[in-house]
Amino acid sequence: MKLKTLLATTALAGFLAAPSLAQDLDAMSAEELLPLAQEEGTVTVYSFTSRIAAVEAAFEAAYPGIDMIGYDASSTEQIARLQAEAAAGIATADVIYISDAPVVLTQLLDAGLIEAYVPPRVDGLLSDEFKSPLLSQRLSTKVLMYNEEAHPDGAPVDNLWALTTEDWAGRVIMVDPLQRGDYLDLMVEFVLRADEMAAAYEAHFGAPIELDAGVDNAGLQFITDLFENDLVLVSSTDDVNAAIGSIGQSNPPIGFTSYSDRRDNEDEGWALQVANEVEPSNGIVFPALLALSTNTQNPAAARLAIDFLMGDDSETGGAGFAPFYVAGDWATRSDIAPHPDAVPLEDFIGWSIDPVATAEIRQEIADQILILQ
Repeated sequence: MKLKTLLATTALAGFLAAPSLAQDLDAMSAEELLPLAQEEGTVTVYSFTSRIAAVEAAFEAAYPGIDMIGYDASSTEQIARLQAEAAAGIATADVIYISDAPVVLTQLLDAGLIEAYVPPRVDGLLSDEFKSPLLSQRLSTKVLMYNEEAHPDGAPVDNLWALTTEDWAGRVIMVDPLQRGDYLDLMVEFVLRADEMAAAYEAHFGAPIELDAGVDNAGLQFITDLFENDLVLVSSTDDVNAAIGSIGQSNPPIGFTSYSDRRDNEDEGWALQVANEVEPSNGIVFPALLALSTNTQNPAAARLAIDFLMGDDSETGGAGFAPFYVAGDWATRSDIAPHPDAVPLEDFIGWSIDPVATAEIRQEIADQILILQ
């Protein structure tokens, strides 16, 4: 057989075998994956949360001989990096741990840069919405938070439209939504919930809303009024948390951040608390997604890492889920007990995002925000 023909035949055989190998790995238990993962020796996780450092330590303790490399980057940064790597023919990541579902589904999954994987061990513990089109590990938030030391009787506002009044001029803070996708998703949700925003306006001001020229609905009017009331934009969630939550303030600002950041109150000297009695909602609830890189170099270790991140069989999820078993994160697994200090999900007033609907108008809202800035 000529060399060219031999190479072509070998390549074709490899191509046909690859899906079969992936299917075999998908069906394996963690115990079956372990020796293969140890042969690979490493797994790289792109993570939108710094909590990956704690997962890394716990994973390496549970599985000696496998080096987990956690790369902490925002979802926006991850998306850009994965697209750039794909264009350059580079495959660095094995596991993608990411939020910003509207962009992930359209620009990463649909583009073939990532693929779904659900560990067999947890398949029966998840509802369909948390298994498809990608695996959801937990639910996270971007919601209105306040300083409970300064306001021990509850949130200082009971309606989002209060944030557009003179009392809160220059005292509402959030991360720039053009820098972080989950904050842009929050802005989009106000627009998608325009009817609820209009009803909340009338409840607060006692009269139907009147839209400015060129403003199509109450959600966009809220965003416009918020920016015109000197909304403070910063570059990181930590900046938001410190500004709102630092103890010893007599008149702290209010703003949008992650409910789960209350976990750092004691360590950081914060008094963050969620505003869960505000009309029409305090913000958004969205999934934290886990996926495989389509071109993973360590397919067994990647699957083992995802299995670990989903938690063990204890009621709190064990070491793999420990960094996320906090008030403000809700496990998607039905057998993990809710955190005792958290507002139960069924009582939480945050809106659950619709990634498809968000994706449809996301760029339009980003363009509007750019004009407002």
